[in-house]
Amino acid sequence: MAKIKPSKGAPYARILGVGGYRPTRVVPNEVILETIDSSDEWIRSRSGIETRHWANDAETVAAMSIEASGKAIADAGISAEQIGGVIVSTVSHFKQTPAIATEIADKLGTNKAAAFDISAGCAGFGYGLTLAKGMIVEGSAEYVLVIGVERLSDLTDLEDRATAFLFGDGAGAVVVGPAQEPGIGPTVWGSEGDKSETIKQTVPWTDYRSGKVAKFPAITQEGQAVFRWAVFEMAKVAKEALDAAGITADDLDVFIPHQANERIIDSMVKTLKLPESVTVARDVRTTGNTSAASIPLAMERLLATGEAKSGDTALVIGFGAGLVYAATVVTLP
Repeated sequence: MAKIKPSKGAPYARILGVGGYRPTRVVPNEVILETIDSSDEWIRSRSGIETRHWANDAETVAAMSIEASGKAIADAGISAEQIGGVIVSTVSHFKQTPAIATEIADKLGTNKAAAFDISAGCAGFGYGLTLAKGMIVEGSAEYVLVIGVERLSDLTDLEDRATAFLFGDGAGAVVVGPAQEPGIGPTVWGSEGDKSETIKQTVPWTDYRSGKVAKFPAITQEGQAVFRWAVFEMAKVAKEALDAAGITADDLDVFIPHQANERIIDSMVKTLKLPESVTVARDVRTTGNTSAASIPLAMERLLATGEAKSGDTALVIGFGAGLVYAATVVTLP
């Protein structure tokens, strides 16, 4: 019986560079209030959101991804030709096939990199990061580009009082590469499909195509149920990720949770008993909920503003539709 030659990858992996892209149009709460019965004060008090970015016709999923990826590649100090894998997490690329990752890989100038899309909602960045780490350690790629990108304005029902104010557009990207010491900790991830109805698309595309419904499908959610789940269950997952990495909250420099809602963020900070010295990402205030893009966008902003620095230890956790979640501890690029 023939023996298969073992893979030879790097001993560890880490994030080497990060980049982000936010659409040029900034949308304040006042615009949202044109179609729902609410107030600026209500939106801010319930979510912390003041503004969000909405993409124009030219700011496609591919275009935003390419902009963010170019910055991440430059930040990592490598060339596009060295990228061996491109992973794109998105729920708002409206072609079933081919994967948008293939177009992005080509336009960036990679050398026929493996390219594929994943659909893991707001946990998508964590899922992609975990896959990239595995590819590098396994040896199937030296550098992997992980992109979280959404045009959620295309899936927003502006008459839905529960969700109209939540969503924004944008792209965040990181380059993951080889390391001689751990830079991405063990991932704590999973799903709770019995709660899948709490965040969902209103109707299948086929219902819209067949004329069963006249309104274009949108994202809807049961706000209170999602809030309770995120606050109580995701704090436990975050603690598990700290334990898996062999550190405590006192060892953290930065906390980068999914930017869904500032009240959820505040509750998680309290439950985890994070020291005041820990920098907490609050990009949700001006970017809104960008699903898979929210963690890399928040990471990029913290580094750009100096609120976080290279080498900091950060806990990242994403959670959303599915319901799915993924948390890990990383060293910032």
